[in-house]
Amino acid sequence: MQIHFYKYQGTGNDFVILDNRNGKFDSLNKDQVHFLCNRRFGIGADGLMLLNIREGYDFEMKYFNADGSESTMCGNGGRCLVKFAYDQGIIKTSYHFMAVDGPHEASVAPDGTVSLKMMDVTGMERRNGHYVLNTGSPHYVAFSNDVMREDVTKKGRDIRNSNGFKKEGINVNFVEQTKEADHIIVRTYERGVEAETYSCGTGVTAAALVCYHNDNGFNRVEIKTLGGHLSVDYEKTGDAFNNIWLNGPALKVFEGTIQL
Repeated sequence: MQIHFYKYQGTGNDFVILDNRNGKFDSLNKDQVHFLCNRRFGIGADGLMLLNIREGYDFEMKYFNADGSESTMCGNGGRCLVKFAYDQGIIKTSYHFMAVDGPHEASVAPDGTVSLKMMDVTGMERRNGHYVLNTGSPHYVAFSNDVMREDVTKKGRDIRNSNGFKKEGINVNFVEQTKEADHIIVRTYERGVEAETYSCGTGVTAAALVCYHNDNGFNRVEIKTLGGHLSVDYEKTGDAFNNIWLNGPALKVFEGTIQL
């Protein structure tokens, strides 16, 4: 089967996107997804998404990890799919779409910034001096004094496969707070990719929530990743975080056809 695909990236987090509004790719299997995401033999990506029709919404997002498994929410993926929908002529002032973790809102600014509203988060768990929370996907947040020197692949894999997380797996974020209270640097080891990625939307969201600078009210955290700059806005009230928005670029890389 010859398929037409699109490739998008958000701060280096890259995705294969298939327009599935006609249901053509409903039968796509794990091995096929893995092949398409393979950087040696396929297109190459951190994940694959289907743009589906969903009654009552502008579209539905279905996301697969690079290993072919169906995944939990992907923040940068969601932003890229919104930009793809926009490029395909689904142009809205405000988008409403369905993902695996529930409904989301999004918008595309004139400068190309894509903002995605994330799920509310209530509380976070302290574990071994670090943090565990779910921002649509489960995340472990560990602080570092020099994050660029961390062996993210080894340490991330060890934590991801540790006894407490081995069954479901967890994404592991290493975070350095800069001299400015509202600026952080984040590097992420992603389950499903089983490697460090250039950026992770739900990961930087988790890191930003941990690194609040206003204990009660509005927070905006600026995040530097290997692939570029993101920001997260949110409201904090007690242990609850709501009105969470992930903001950053989402760009088309190329499109083409491939034999599957």
